[in-house]
Amino acid sequence: MLAIRLPEDIEARLDNLAKRTGRSKTFYAREAILEYLEDMEDLYLAEQVVRRLDSGEEQSRPLEEVEARWRQTTKTGI
Repeated sequence: MLAIRLPEDIEARLDNLAKRTGRSKTFYAREAILEYLEDMEDLYLAEQVVRRLDSGEEQSRPLEEVEARWRQTTKTGI
């Protein structure tokens, strides 16, 4: 269970949206949190990749090389 306090203007916007659409405020709060979490998880994953690239622990490959390898594996079934 999570209880949050929102500024009055945001609470009013959320309430208005819920009333106009017939959905609950909880529905929209849950959707917003899920979307934000997905964005933050993507951001942190990208930051980890950048750190590995910067440290030389990981290397990037040109798209053309990746596509060529993919085509090769799909032809051979590997």
